[in-house]
Amino acid sequence: MHDTPAALAHADYIAGLAKGLAVLESFDTERQRLNATMAAQRAGITRAAARRHLLTLAHLGYLESDGAYYWLAPKVLRFSGAYMATARLPRVVQPELHSLAARTGLSFSCAVRDGDFVVIVARSAVRESGDRLLAHGVHLGSRLPVHATSTGRVLLAALPEAERAAWLAQAEPQRLTAHTVSDAAALARVLGEVRRLDYCIEAQEHELGVQALAVPLRDMRGRTLAAINVVTATHRVEAPWLVRQVLPLLQESARLLRPLL
Repeated sequence: MHDTPAALAHADYIAGLAKGLAVLESFDTERQRLNATMAAQRAGITRAAARRHLLTLAHLGYLESDGAYYWLAPKVLRFSGAYMATARLPRVVQPELHSLAARTGLSFSCAVRDGDFVVIVARSAVRESGDRLLAHGVHLGSRLPVHATSTGRVLLAALPEAERAAWLAQAEPQRLTAHTVSDAAALARVLGEVRRLDYCIEAQEHELGVQALAVPLRDMRGRTLAAINVVTATHRVEAPWLVRQVLPLLQESARLLRPLL
């Protein structure tokens, strides 16, 4: 579950650190290279401040530059690498994902919510009968839109009703394919059904030719901490087959993992 940050006293807030991190977070798949003006717009700070942060981050080795534009350097992977090596969730879930993949020949992932995205924190992928690796471009650390993914919908459905309604009221879900549910009212109905079923099946809403089935991962207190899913090509198996054959396996894995979370 995505927790709301606790209130922080003004005296304890380091504005410079927050701005530097905002600049670092400005780099993504849409904008791999930024200049000071672009970074300022994305981080919501002045151009002069963005320039200083870019220069400092480059000096520290987190960015590379050609003098005008900046891009992420490999050093930023220290953060994700440290998380994957030390966080409990990926270490606990990974063996179960490997087991599921070995038993079914399908690809499985575990994701947590980060605002309007889900982040892949564990994954066991296989190559399906000569097809390209599914899902396309997905790897550890991938950020996917929460509204159009099976794991994202499971995590949104798990939110308390008031929090879910507040998210829907401010969300601007993008239409990624012709199949994407992007209307807030329709998405609310979908999330209600996911909550009722306690699983989500999504087909071609995030990527054409790809479907996924997800279930929540809960701890012993009943809190939804993450979601696990299976991802496969729509031409390989039909959705009802996933529900009949793979859903029970995912649910059993979630049950086995619950005391460990």
